[in-house]
Amino acid sequence: MPLLAAKIFVGFVVGILIGMSGVGGGVFLLPVLIFGFRVPPIVAVGSDALFNFFTKIPASLLHLKRGTVRRKVVLALAVGSIPGSITGVKLLMYIRHLYGDGVNGFIKSAVGVLLIVIPTLMLFQHRIEESIENRPPTMKGFAGMAVIGLVAGVLVGMTSVGSGSIIMMMLLLFYSFPPKQNVGTDIVHAVVLTGVTSFLHFRLGNVDAGLVLSLLIGSIPGGLLGSHLATRVPMVWLRRILCTLLLLTGARMLWA
Repeated sequence: MPLLAAKIFVGFVVGILIGMSGVGGGVFLLPVLIFGFRVPPIVAVGSDALFNFFTKIPASLLHLKRGTVRRKVVLALAVGSIPGSITGVKLLMYIRHLYGDGVNGFIKSAVGVLLIVIPTLMLFQHRIEESIENRPPTMKGFAGMAVIGLVAGVLVGMTSVGSGSIIMMMLLLFYSFPPKQNVGTDIVHAVVLTGVTSFLHFRLGNVDAGLVLSLLIGSIPGGLLGSHLATRVPMVWLRRILCTLLLLTGARMLWA
């Protein structure tokens, strides 16, 4: 019971952070699963992907209802991200086949790098948004989106991190859609990507369904509370604090 309560509480806290910051749960949850609950990294990756899939569904439906989703962009990203995810999962299984439990060390290192890269990009996000102009997408642009999806898909397949944060930043850098459309498009695509990734990991036995359920029980009310607090908390400082914590966590994972 104490362990179950701890999992629900972690889900609640992660839900609050997602609701307040808009940052995906992968960067917050994965280190806690690995270091806090001592979940094998490969199981943590699969479980985290499934958790992200369920937590992003309500927001994606809301964005679709509001018309803040560029469906063609979602399709272009998915053209790359779905085969990318399959490739990422297969690479992970190949590494496990070659090195056995050594795959867990590889995952820790990969996640550590992403937890340094992603917060660094987030710290400069506001400056990037101010320095760019909205550019309409072209066919060449859609091909580029598929490449972005491919890279993100491989990373998510191997680490479960980046389904939202990396793609959103890349869309911002190279295509600069209006913020609401950028977020809505990113979230809807993340549902597709994490859905495929979690399904692949589930088939391979890399998902702890009980753990995911416990986390979801806490994350739903946490997400509602976080959304309520988002307008009452200084977002600039919140983002800086979260980025600092993520950078320290990434460094810790690499150091370990």
